[in-house]
Amino acid sequence: MATRASLSLTEPNERWIQAQIDSKEFTSRSEVINDLIRKAREVEDIRARLIAAEMSVAEKGWVTTSQE
Repeated sequence: MATRASLSLTEPNERWIQAQIDSKEFTSRSEVINDLIRKAREVEDIRARLIAAEMSVAEKGWVTTSQE
């Protein structure tokens, strides 16, 4: 279910969003914003996994496996 929201954008951000629409990559401001949010969520997820991996290495040390 979609929720409507009102956003205030700076002029440079508005121009960038409009350029994305003009390039035919997106058809609406909503598509641009939803794509940006999806990408931000992906980055957030990747960052959390990297932090967890770094913590594991810090706690357990490097684990090496040989396929010999």
